[in-house]
Amino acid sequence: MGLLANSTTFVRYSVEGDLTENFWTFAAEQIAAHSFRDIDDSYEEISIGWVSVLNMFDAEFSYASYAAGDYIVLTLRVDERKVSPQALKKFCLKEEERLKKERQIPKLNRSQKLEIKDNVKLMLTKKAVPVPATYDLCWNLGDNTLFFFSTSQKAQEILEDFFKETFGLNLARQIPYLIAEQLLDPAEHSALADIRPALFV
Repeated sequence: MGLLANSTTFVRYSVEGDLTENFWTFAAEQIAAHSFRDIDDSYEEISIGWVSVLNMFDAEFSYASYAAGDYIVLTLRVDERKVSPQALKKFCLKEEERLKKERQIPKLNRSQKLEIKDNVKLMLTKKAVPVPATYDLCWNLGDNTLFFFSTSQKAQEILEDFFKETFGLNLARQIPYLIAEQLLDPAEHSALADIRPALFV
């Protein structure tokens, strides 16, 4: 469930680092440079990039801007070609059997098997259709917090790496303890260290 869904789940981050001067110009250049590139007509295995939250096919933001007041709202799109391990194993064994019969040998050596595996994987990858996944985010520039609308560990790792690649800033996941530390006065921070789990039964 994304940003515009009736119900959603999200992870909260703090954005670490200072914004550059002329930030909006910098952001426009970086988002354009890291916008999504389609791989339907190529043999690439994965493509990652930014698109509009309103339309996963809008990588140029023709229909809706990513800027909303002091917020940046984007969708991270990840298209990936996946080859099933079972299918890869099946076709590798099939090709190995074919070559053994053709060459009239009892078995293949390790280098021959590796070559078969590489060739079969390339063949299956070419036939696979890229599967898209989209993940929304909302970045509050005023307080440097970011909401990422996915609890998938893999999606979070992709976001953290790609966000740094795009904007040169790090993301730090915020747990309730850290959020409480930000909301409390420094004099009250010691009280957090004394918190212990409570049983209500």
